[in-house]
Amino acid sequence: MPPTDVTALIRTELPRLAGSLRKVGELILEDPAAVTQCSAAELGRRTGTSQATVTRFCRAIGLDSYQHLLIELAQERGRGQVSDWGAAEIGPDLSPDDSLERVVQVVGSTDLRAVQQTIDRIDLDAVERAAQAAARARRIDVYGVGGSGAVAQETETRLFRIGCAVRGWTEVHAAATSAALLTPADVAIGISHSGATRETVEPLELAKERGATTVAITSDPRSPLARAADIRLVSTAPETGFLTGLGGRHSVLVLIDCLYVRVAQLSYQRASASLALTDHIATQHAVKSRRAR
Repeated sequence: MPPTDVTALIRTELPRLAGSLRKVGELILEDPAAVTQCSAAELGRRTGTSQATVTRFCRAIGLDSYQHLLIELAQERGRGQVSDWGAAEIGPDLSPDDSLERVVQVVGSTDLRAVQQTIDRIDLDAVERAAQAAARARRIDVYGVGGSGAVAQETETRLFRIGCAVRGWTEVHAAATSAALLTPADVAIGISHSGATRETVEPLELAKERGATTVAITSDPRSPLARAADIRLVSTAPETGFLTGLGGRHSVLVLIDCLYVRVAQLSYQRASASLALTDHIATQHAVKSRRAR
Protein backbone atom coordinates (compact mmCIF):
# COMPACT_ATOMS: atom_id res chain seq x y z
CA MET A 1 0.00 0.00 0.00
CA PRO A 2 1.30 3.48 -0.88
CA PRO A 3 2.06 6.35 1.46
CA THR A 4 -0.51 9.09 1.88
CA ASP A 5 -1.58 10.53 -1.50
CA VAL A 6 -1.52 14.31 -1.73
CA THR A 7 -4.75 14.24 -3.75
CA ALA A 8 -6.47 12.49 -0.85
CA LEU A 9 -5.12 15.19 1.45
CA ILE A 10 -6.55 17.87 -0.84
CA ARG A 11 -9.96 16.14 -0.90
CA THR A 12 -9.93 16.06 2.89
CA GLU A 13 -9.00 19.73 3.23
CA LEU A 14 -11.15 21.07 0.36
CA PRO A 15 -14.46 21.40 2.29
CA ARG A 16 -12.95 23.95 4.68
CA LEU A 17 -11.39 26.05 1.90
CA ALA A 18 -13.29 28.84 0.21
CA GLY A 19 -13.00 31.22 -2.70
CA SER A 20 -9.72 31.31 -4.60
CA LEU A 21 -8.06 28.61 -2.48
CA ARG A 22 -10.87 26.20 -3.28
CA LYS A 23 -10.52 26.94 -7.01
CA VAL A 24 -6.86 25.93 -6.88
CA GLY A 25 -7.67 22.67 -5.10
CA GLU A 26 -10.46 21.79 -7.50
CA LEU A 27 -8.27 22.31 -10.57
CA ILE A 28 -5.49 20.17 -9.10
CA LEU A 29 -7.94 17.33 -8.43
CA GLU A 30 -9.39 17.69 -11.93
CA ASP A 31 -6.07 16.91 -13.61
CA PRO A 32 -3.14 16.26 -11.23
CA ALA A 33 -0.84 15.12 -14.04
CA ALA A 34 -1.26 18.38 -15.96
CA VAL A 35 -0.53 20.42 -12.85
CA THR A 36 2.91 18.80 -12.53
CA GLN A 37 3.82 20.59 -15.78
CA CYS A 38 2.70 24.00 -14.51
CA SER A 39 4.57 26.71 -12.68
CA ALA A 40 2.88 28.35 -9.71
CA ALA A 41 2.24 31.44 -11.82
CA GLU A 42 0.65 29.40 -14.63
CA LEU A 43 -1.58 27.49 -12.20
CA GLY A 44 -2.64 30.84 -10.77
CA ARG A 45 -3.61 32.05 -14.26
CA ARG A 46 -5.53 28.86 -15.02
CA THR A 47 -7.57 29.23 -11.84
CA GLY A 48 -8.10 32.96 -12.28
CA THR A 49 -6.14 33.65 -9.11
CA SER A 50 -2.45 34.41 -8.62
CA GLN A 51 0.91 32.83 -7.82
CA ALA A 52 0.58 34.08 -4.24
CA THR A 53 -2.78 32.32 -3.92
CA VAL A 54 -1.26 29.05 -5.12
CA THR A 55 1.45 29.38 -2.49
CA ARG A 56 -1.16 30.11 0.19
CA PHE A 57 -3.12 27.04 -0.93
CA CYS A 58 -0.06 24.82 -0.47
CA ARG A 59 0.49 26.13 3.03
CA ALA A 60 -3.21 25.80 3.83
CA ILE A 61 -3.07 22.04 3.22
CA GLY A 62 0.13 21.65 5.22
CA LEU A 63 2.81 21.74 2.50
CA ASP A 64 5.90 23.94 2.65
CA SER A 65 5.78 25.26 -0.89
CA TYR A 66 4.49 24.79 -4.42
CA GLN A 67 7.62 22.79 -5.18
CA HIS A 68 6.66 20.45 -2.36
CA LEU A 69 3.24 20.00 -3.98
CA LEU A 70 4.81 19.16 -7.35
CA ILE A 71 7.08 16.56 -5.74
CA GLU A 72 4.15 14.94 -3.95
CA LEU A 73 2.04 14.85 -7.13
CA ALA A 74 4.90 13.31 -9.13
CA GLN A 75 5.54 10.67 -6.46
CA GLU A 76 1.86 9.81 -6.29
CA ARG A 77 1.71 9.44 -10.05
CA GLY A 78 4.78 7.21 -9.99
CA ARG A 79 3.25 4.98 -7.34
CA GLY A 80 0.13 4.65 -9.45
CA GLN A 81 2.06 3.62 -12.54
CA VAL A 82 3.90 0.79 -10.77
CA SER A 83 1.04 -0.20 -8.46
CA ASP A 84 -0.20 -3.80 -8.55
CA TRP A 85 -3.21 -3.28 -6.28
CA GLY A 86 -5.30 -1.48 -8.87
CA ALA A 87 -6.22 1.84 -7.28
CA ALA A 88 -4.66 4.11 -9.90
CA GLU A 89 -5.96 2.06 -12.81
CA ILE A 90 -9.47 1.83 -11.38
CA GLY A 91 -9.92 5.45 -10.40
CA PRO A 92 -12.11 6.85 -7.63
CA ASP A 93 -15.55 6.70 -9.26
CA LEU A 94 -18.25 4.10 -9.76
CA SER A 95 -21.12 4.21 -12.22
CA PRO A 96 -24.37 2.23 -12.49
CA ASP A 97 -22.89 0.24 -15.39
CA ASP A 98 -19.76 -0.95 -13.59
CA SER A 99 -19.31 -4.69 -13.14
CA LEU A 100 -19.29 -6.34 -9.74
CA GLU A 101 -15.59 -7.10 -10.24
CA ARG A 102 -14.87 -3.38 -10.63
CA VAL A 103 -17.03 -2.57 -7.60
CA VAL A 104 -15.07 -5.04 -5.47
CA GLN A 105 -11.76 -3.63 -6.70
CA VAL A 106 -12.77 -0.01 -6.05
CA VAL A 107 -14.21 -0.72 -2.60
CA GLY A 108 -11.26 -2.85 -1.56
CA SER A 109 -8.68 -0.38 -2.86
CA THR A 110 -10.46 2.58 -1.28
CA ASP A 111 -10.70 0.88 2.10
CA LEU A 112 -7.03 -0.12 2.03
CA ARG A 113 -5.99 3.37 1.01
CA ALA A 114 -8.06 5.02 3.75
CA VAL A 115 -6.54 2.77 6.41
CA GLN A 116 -2.98 3.29 5.20
CA GLN A 117 -3.36 7.05 4.87
CA THR A 118 -4.72 7.23 8.40
CA ILE A 119 -1.77 5.22 9.70
CA ASP A 120 0.66 7.46 7.78
CA ARG A 121 -0.86 10.59 9.34
CA ILE A 122 -1.47 9.27 12.85
CA ASP A 123 -0.35 11.57 15.66
CA LEU A 124 1.29 9.20 18.13
CA ASP A 125 1.44 11.86 20.82
CA ALA A 126 -2.30 12.50 20.49
CA VAL A 127 -3.12 8.78 20.71
CA GLU A 128 -0.88 8.46 23.77
CA ARG A 129 -2.50 11.42 25.52
CA ALA A 130 -5.99 10.12 24.75
CA ALA A 131 -5.09 6.63 25.97
CA GLN A 132 -3.50 7.94 29.17
CA ALA A 133 -6.61 9.98 29.94
CA ALA A 134 -8.98 7.09 29.15
CA ALA A 135 -6.97 4.57 31.18
CA ARG A 136 -7.28 6.63 34.37
CA ALA A 137 -10.76 8.07 33.71
CA ARG A 138 -13.52 7.66 36.25
CA ARG A 139 -15.96 7.51 33.36
CA ILE A 140 -15.82 7.71 29.55
CA ASP A 141 -18.57 9.14 27.33
CA VAL A 142 -18.54 8.47 23.57
CA TYR A 143 -20.79 10.62 21.31
CA GLY A 144 -21.81 9.90 17.73
CA VAL A 145 -24.91 9.77 15.52
CA GLY A 146 -25.75 8.00 12.27
CA GLY A 147 -22.79 6.04 10.95
CA SER A 148 -20.61 7.53 13.66
CA GLY A 149 -23.14 6.29 16.21
CA ALA A 150 -22.32 2.73 15.21
CA VAL A 151 -18.63 3.50 15.74
CA ALA A 152 -19.42 5.04 19.14
CA GLN A 153 -21.15 1.82 20.18
CA GLU A 154 -18.24 -0.23 18.87
CA THR A 155 -15.90 1.92 20.96
CA GLU A 156 -18.05 1.24 24.00
CA THR A 157 -17.93 -2.51 23.35
CA ARG A 158 -14.13 -2.53 23.13
CA LEU A 159 -13.39 -0.41 26.19
CA PHE A 160 -16.14 -1.93 28.34
CA ARG A 161 -14.67 -5.41 27.97
CA ILE A 162 -11.34 -4.29 29.45
CA GLY A 163 -12.95 -2.79 32.52
CA CYS A 164 -13.53 0.83 31.53
CA ALA A 165 -16.65 2.60 32.79
CA VAL A 166 -17.76 3.67 29.31
CA ARG A 167 -20.97 4.33 27.44
CA GLY A 168 -21.72 5.26 23.85
CA TRP A 169 -24.43 7.90 23.43
CA THR A 170 -26.24 8.18 20.08
CA GLU A 171 -29.22 10.35 21.11
CA VAL A 172 -28.50 14.04 21.59
CA HIS A 173 -30.61 14.68 24.71
CA ALA A 174 -29.15 11.68 26.52
CA ALA A 175 -25.64 12.64 25.39
CA ALA A 176 -26.06 16.22 26.63
CA THR A 177 -27.47 15.00 29.95
CA SER A 178 -24.51 12.69 30.45
CA ALA A 179 -22.04 15.40 29.42
CA ALA A 180 -23.52 17.79 31.98
CA LEU A 181 -22.75 15.27 34.72
CA LEU A 182 -19.08 14.80 33.83
CA THR A 183 -16.19 16.01 35.96
CA PRO A 184 -12.47 16.73 35.44
CA ALA A 185 -11.88 13.05 36.27
CA ASP A 186 -13.74 11.97 33.12
CA VAL A 187 -13.13 11.68 29.37
CA ALA A 188 -15.51 12.50 26.50
CA ILE A 189 -14.92 11.27 22.94
CA GLY A 190 -16.78 12.78 19.98
CA ILE A 191 -16.83 10.92 16.66
CA SER A 192 -17.86 12.68 13.43
CA HIS A 193 -16.46 12.35 9.91
CA SER A 194 -17.22 15.98 9.04
CA GLY A 195 -16.61 17.28 12.54
CA ALA A 196 -19.62 19.54 12.08
CA THR A 197 -22.51 17.37 13.33
CA ARG A 198 -24.33 19.45 15.93
CA GLU A 199 -25.57 16.42 17.87
CA THR A 200 -21.95 15.43 18.48
CA VAL A 201 -20.35 18.85 18.79
CA GLU A 202 -22.74 20.16 21.45
CA PRO A 203 -22.26 17.41 24.05
CA LEU A 204 -18.49 17.50 23.53
CA GLU A 205 -18.48 21.26 24.11
CA LEU A 206 -20.56 20.75 27.25
CA ALA A 207 -18.19 18.04 28.47
CA LYS A 208 -15.29 20.45 27.98
CA GLU A 209 -17.12 23.11 30.02
CA ARG A 210 -17.51 20.56 32.80
CA GLY A 211 -13.74 20.06 32.84
CA ALA A 212 -13.61 16.60 31.24
CA THR A 213 -10.74 15.73 28.89
CA THR A 214 -12.23 15.90 25.39
CA VAL A 215 -11.15 13.86 22.36
CA ALA A 216 -12.30 14.43 18.76
CA ILE A 217 -12.10 11.71 16.11
CA THR A 218 -12.72 13.37 12.74
CA SER A 219 -11.35 13.74 9.22
CA ASP A 220 -11.25 17.54 9.56
CA PRO A 221 -8.71 18.77 12.13
CA ARG A 222 -10.08 22.32 11.82
CA SER A 223 -13.74 21.45 12.32
CA PRO A 224 -15.99 22.65 15.19
CA LEU A 225 -15.62 19.22 16.82
CA ALA A 226 -11.83 19.44 16.64
CA ARG A 227 -11.90 22.94 18.12
CA ALA A 228 -13.94 21.66 21.06
CA ALA A 229 -11.39 18.95 21.82
CA ASP A 230 -8.25 18.89 23.91
CA ILE A 231 -6.96 16.00 21.77
CA ARG A 232 -7.58 15.40 18.05
CA LEU A 233 -7.30 12.06 16.23
CA VAL A 234 -7.55 12.51 12.46
CA SER A 235 -8.87 9.88 10.04
CA THR A 236 -8.88 9.81 6.25
CA ALA A 237 -11.80 9.00 3.96
CA PRO A 238 -11.34 8.88 0.15
CA GLU A 239 -14.47 9.24 -1.93
CA THR A 240 -16.23 7.29 -4.68
CA GLY A 241 -19.07 8.29 -6.93
CA PHE A 242 -21.67 6.34 -4.94
CA LEU A 243 -20.64 6.95 -1.35
CA THR A 244 -18.86 9.94 0.09
CA GLY A 245 -16.41 8.85 2.73
CA LEU A 246 -16.14 5.25 1.58
CA GLY A 247 -13.41 3.72 3.71
CA GLY A 248 -13.93 6.32 6.40
CA ARG A 249 -15.35 3.93 8.95
CA HIS A 250 -12.42 1.57 8.52
CA SER A 251 -9.93 4.38 9.07
CA VAL A 252 -11.79 5.50 12.20
CA LEU A 253 -11.81 1.95 13.54
CA VAL A 254 -8.03 1.82 13.08
CA LEU A 255 -7.77 4.82 15.42
CA ILE A 256 -10.23 3.23 17.86
CA ASP A 257 -8.27 -0.04 17.84
CA CYS A 258 -4.98 1.78 18.49
CA LEU A 259 -6.61 3.66 21.36
CA TYR A 260 -8.17 0.48 22.75
CA VAL A 261 -4.96 -1.55 22.69
CA ARG A 262 -2.97 1.28 24.25
CA VAL A 263 -5.55 1.68 27.04
CA ALA A 264 -5.34 -2.08 27.65
CA GLN A 265 -1.56 -1.80 27.92
CA LEU A 266 -1.75 1.11 30.33
CA SER A 267 -4.30 -0.64 32.53
CA TYR A 268 -2.88 -4.13 32.03
CA GLN A 269 -3.90 -5.71 35.32
CA ARG A 270 -7.47 -4.41 35.13
CA ALA A 271 -7.78 -5.28 31.44
CA SER A 272 -6.38 -8.78 31.92
CA ALA A 273 -8.68 -9.46 34.88
CA SER A 274 -11.71 -8.22 32.96
CA LEU A 275 -10.93 -10.36 29.92
CA ALA A 276 -10.33 -13.41 32.12
CA LEU A 277 -13.73 -12.94 33.77
CA THR A 278 -15.57 -12.62 30.47
CA ASP A 279 -13.77 -14.76 27.87
CA HIS A 280 -15.93 -17.80 28.64
CA ILE A 281 -19.20 -16.05 27.77
CA ALA A 282 -19.01 -16.34 23.99
CA THR A 283 -18.02 -20.01 24.22
CA GLN A 284 -20.90 -20.85 26.57
CA HIS A 285 -23.39 -19.24 24.21
CA ALA A 286 -22.13 -20.94 21.07
CA VAL A 287 -24.67 -23.27 19.44
CA LYS A 288 -23.27 -26.79 19.30
CA SER A 289 -23.51 -28.50 15.94
CA ARG A 290 -25.58 -31.66 15.70
CA ARG A 291 -24.24 -34.65 13.87
CA ALA A 292 -26.45 -35.97 11.14
CA ARG A 293 -28.06 -39.31 12.01
